[in-house]
Amino acid sequence: MAPTPRAAAPATPPLEPLDPATTVLLTVECQRGVVGPDSALPELAAAARTSGALAAVARLVAGAHTAGVQVVHAVAERRPDGRGASRNARLFRAAERLPVQQLAGTTAVRVAEPVPVGDGDLVVRRLHGLSPLAGTGLDALLRNLGCRTLIVTGVSANIAIPNAVFDAVNLGYTAVVPADAIAGVPADYTAAMIRHTLALVATVTTADAVLRAWRPPRRAR
Repeated sequence: MAPTPRAAAPATPPLEPLDPATTVLLTVECQRGVVGPDSALPELAAAARTSGALAAVARLVAGAHTAGVQVVHAVAERRPDGRGASRNARLFRAAERLPVQQLAGTTAVRVAEPVPVGDGDLVVRRLHGLSPLAGTGLDALLRNLGCRTLIVTGVSANIAIPNAVFDAVNLGYTAVVPADAIAGVPADYTAAMIRHTLALVATVTTADAVLRAWRPPRRAR
């Protein structure tokens, strides 16, 4: 049986240095009810973990903390009474019937291990829609932070990640996607999305390349 293909970044030149003062690292739906052991979407959770994407997100967040890069965690949740939730797509209606609900204030909407959360991290929560940027107030936060480059990580490559990238580009940010720090299902769809769509509008790279781009250049002795 052929092995399942994993998402991989196309060969690209090394990233230019990324200025921590104008760069923000965004994690998308890296919450316990989505990618944790008790996920409402076990296939997606398995993909995020077995591909190494969640571990790559954790390394990027830890590296961002060290480099002084602002981290923002985008979380999708709903009120117990459902007020304000979207119902205008099949996905939303199906989510209402899942055994694990992303209810505000529950463990399902906490950032999942092993992703660390620092004291200076911001958490942006949305009750509606598909994108962490559209209608959530995140755009205003990014502008107030002086962000010019948005690094997008997390899940899923099927819906929320491309939404975040498209919205970032439309709003004037430079989008960077570490291909090994996003996941979706099936894995071959994730690879195709990266190659044929995200690579056209974002800088596709790797987690290691981003970490290197945050480090100041070594001074000659």
